[in-house]
Amino acid sequence: MHKEIALTVEGQQKLEEELHFLETVKRREVGERIKEAKEFGDISENSEYDDAKNEQAWVESRIIEVNQILAHATIISAPKKNDKVSLGSKVELQHGDDGDTTLYRIVGSAEADPADNKISNESPVGQAIIGRKKGDVVAVSLPSGKTIKYTVVSIHH
Repeated sequence: MHKEIALTVEGQQKLEEELHFLETVKRREVGERIKEAKEFGDISENSEYDDAKNEQAWVESRIIEVNQILAHATIISAPKKNDKVSLGSKVELQHGDDGDTTLYRIVGSAEADPADNKISNESPVGQAIIGRKKGDVVAVSLPSGKTIKYTVVSIHH
């Protein structure tokens, strides 16, 4: 049984592009590296060959992983116009500690990228703000035991 995976349309597109790149370009590049490494002679002590085989294993496992994600994903379209935070929403949160605000996009775990302000609906912050309205204050317990308060400043769909 597979865990349900939520993807935005953009996330689906990004994974499809990655899969195409892995299957057409990367697979061929790694195959060439293996072929070249074999030409160096004895493969038992050939680090180029070992590196290329390790990369090949990673590429093939990532292809399988992306195929699984796409096969079991539920594509979420733009959220309906309402006043609550939901998957696909862009939410401006004010941090209780310093008053700074940050705009986050709520996405499924497969496309979460905190560096790009895309947070998973399964993350502590994501779980705390799903279903909330503008003006709501939420307290998020971090794994460290610290609690941070956030205020929902605005919701964009």
